[in-house]
Amino acid sequence: MSRILKRLEVSHAPGLTQKELFLSNEDLLPVGPETRTWKAINFFAFWIADSFNINTWMIVSSMVQNKLSWWQAWICVWIGYGVVAPFIVLNARPGAVFHVTFPVVARTSFGLYGSLWCTFNRGAMACIWYGVQASIGGSCMLVMLRSMWPSVNSIPNHLPASSGTTTKDFMAFFLFWLISLPAIWFPIHQIRHLFTVKAFVVPAAGLTFFIWCIVKAKGVGPVLSQPSGLHGSELGWAMVSSLMSCISNMATLVTNAPDFASRAQRPSAALWPQLISVPVTFSLVSFVGIVVSSSSEKIYGDAIWSPIDLLARFLDDGPSGATRFGVWFISASFIIAQLGTNISANSISAGCDLTALFPRYINIRRGGYIAAIVGLCMLPWKLLESSNSFTSYLSAYSVFLSSIAGVMITDYYVIRRGHYRVADLYHTNHDGWYWYTFGFNFRAYAAYIAGILINVVGFAGATGRSVPLAATRIYEMSFFTGFGVSSLVYIVLNYVFPVPGMASSFEEVDLSHQVETAGDRSVESFTQERSDSKDKLEYDTRLEPVQV
Repeated sequence: MSRILKRLEVSHAPGLTQKELFLSNEDLLPVGPETRTWKAINFFAFWIADSFNINTWMIVSSMVQNKLSWWQAWICVWIGYGVVAPFIVLNARPGAVFHVTFPVVARTSFGLYGSLWCTFNRGAMACIWYGVQASIGGSCMLVMLRSMWPSVNSIPNHLPASSGTTTKDFMAFFLFWLISLPAIWFPIHQIRHLFTVKAFVVPAAGLTFFIWCIVKAKGVGPVLSQPSGLHGSELGWAMVSSLMSCISNMATLVTNAPDFASRAQRPSAALWPQLISVPVTFSLVSFVGIVVSSSSEKIYGDAIWSPIDLLARFLDDGPSGATRFGVWFISASFIIAQLGTNISANSISAGCDLTALFPRYINIRRGGYIAAIVGLCMLPWKLLESSNSFTSYLSAYSVFLSSIAGVMITDYYVIRRGHYRVADLYHTNHDGWYWYTFGFNFRAYAAYIAGILINVVGFAGATGRSVPLAATRIYEMSFFTGFGVSSLVYIVLNYVFPVPGMASSFEEVDLSHQVETAGDRSVESFTQERSDSKDKLEYDTRLEPVQV
């Protein structure tokens, strides 16, 4: 058994203690210059690619289904994604400057061991999201197969009703899941090419779909002239809830922003491209979704809010060869869209997190495959049975991640103000900045729990229990309440109980002088240099810091 476990280990230096094996492997060390390949154009392509996915359409559709007018829903989309973009940029900054991923950045605020819960929390959610996106991708696959072989729609069902799916639906889901596996193999610095391809192919398909529906309907349809069914405070809170759905949709990308930013050639590459492209791309895609669904009402008498359901409707009643080809092209492009989204937001996120949880046996690639297996086993289609259950899931999801992001961003910008000691992130000596109390920062955990507690009562209300209206309103703004409370509590606790490395001025520096050269070393040499003697771990902070 021990021989098998030994063969399963990833690369690491020989003779390390169990504590040291728990803190580092190749994928946890600072990214080397040779793999810092993401330029500004790659971040633009990343967000163009990420915005074109079915989930973006589903969120805006739920807004109109909840009686908002199209322009009210579109305003919510602009505000929601416009507000969340700065949070992505803020949390990406440590990764772009010091070239470390989210699990390592989390150590700076939660502690060497305390960060593991945050990592597990986000990793588990990434695995769940992998399954959700794969389920949506399976719907795209089924439509594409129907456009090629119409008899696919007649496959008899052999699954019980309790399964929540049918034989043909599960077959399509499994095929999408299967073709996703090769993409997980590629490392982060190479997978950017997938997003570049997606950034060209999928928008072209979306524009084709947009024009096709308008021509087919001989207009944009009645939804664009439909007034709001809500008024007064009811309308106001419906818009708040809607824009929060947009923010909650990005919660995982806020927390895992350092993962991709760690591959940036320069910190600026992860700044303006993300700040601009997030609200613009998601808003444009949402507008296309609104117009397409509005056109469907003029064509069929009812608004069809899922683009995949609309494409499937095109295949009913003996479609022409041209129609089948058009459906094939658009559905195939949506498959690429879902694949890219699943890799960027979920597979890589889960891979980075599981690497930090089990660095002795798991790297980013293995972690990505574990996420795929979890996504297959969790029956994700049950989360998508209705728009209400889907948006409820999104809101609950953001409660936990917003509190983590609140602590991390506050620690970097307010407490330590850009000052790092990168080498201290990889050893357990008690004089390290991030050792705190036995590897746990109680200040961070108190703030994190406070950010969750303020939303607990409202969360109970979302599950069907009777709660005060005020608690419901607080929960409807769960990202901001969680982030704000955790941030304020963390600031107060750090001034009452100061931590090592608190700074009076903002300057992004590595006081341990490791970040410039770590990329040229293997995990063995990096670890060995830190463990040769305790003297090498005691840095003289009076030295002029390394400017990053």
